[in-house]
Amino acid sequence: MTQTSENVTWLTQEAYNQLKAELEYLSGPARTEIAAKIAAAREEGDLRENGGYHAAKEEQGKQELRVRQLTQLLENAKVGEAPASADGAVAPGMVVTIAFDGDEDDTLTFLLASREYASSDIETYSPQSPLGSGVIGNKVGDDAEYELPNGRKATVKILKAEPYSG
Repeated sequence: MTQTSENVTWLTQEAYNQLKAELEYLSGPARTEIAAKIAAAREEGDLRENGGYHAAKEEQGKQELRVRQLTQLLENAKVGEAPASADGAVAPGMVVTIAFDGDEDDTLTFLLASREYASSDIETYSPQSPLGSGVIGNKVGDDAEYELPNGRKATVKILKAEPYSG
């Protein structure tokens, strides 16, 4: 998945199909299942002390939130490959290779995209992660700085950046 400034989300066909199937399941069979759980728990008696009822209601709330998220995501989705950055800068949807502290023997290659929609064949970093936000906008050959969880700064050199082909 790749987000662009126009609020369009680029998805591979595989990711689109997977999300569409999840939405159809959550909107149909899963809603029926959770309604049955709630009805069964309601019949157990006092709702104030009914753990099963409260758990089912909480599950229903999470499920409905996911339905709204998927609906919005799919409404703004375009299937295909995100357009390459016009100036060659690192952007979401790119496979990026970096070297830690300029050491070209200590490298990492990752997809800059949402982990939820990435395939399992490549490590994925969110554009909102410290590393992801640190490399966005930089070009091959640039040094990029990002903040580590302990508050220190780290520097990486961008060795390669190319659009993800899925």
